Amino acid sequence: MYTKNVTVGNRFGLTYQSEAEVVKKANEYRSELLIESDGKSANAKSLLGVLALGLVAGCKVAVSADGADEIEAVESLEKLIMA
Repeated sequence: MYTKNVTVGNRFGLTYQSEAEVVKKANEYRSELLIESDGKSANAKSLLGVLALGLVAGCKVAVSADGADEIEAVESLEKLIMA
C-alpha cells in the first residue's frame, strides 16, 4: 500500500472535466486506488464516487493504491489533482 497526501491545486477545485481525467487515468492502472477527503473515501476508478467527494480548492486528500503499479498510479493522480 502506498499513500500520498495531496492538496487540490486548481482555484476552482476539481471540476467535472478534471475529475473525469482523474478517473480515466486511474483506470489505466491495475492497482486498487482510493481517494479520501474529510472522512469520506471513493474508488478513484468511479466517476460517481469521485464526484461525491466534492473536492474544492485547497482541499486536502489522501490518494492510496495497493498493487503492482501502486507508486506510479499514485504519482500520476497526484499530478492531476494538484494541477
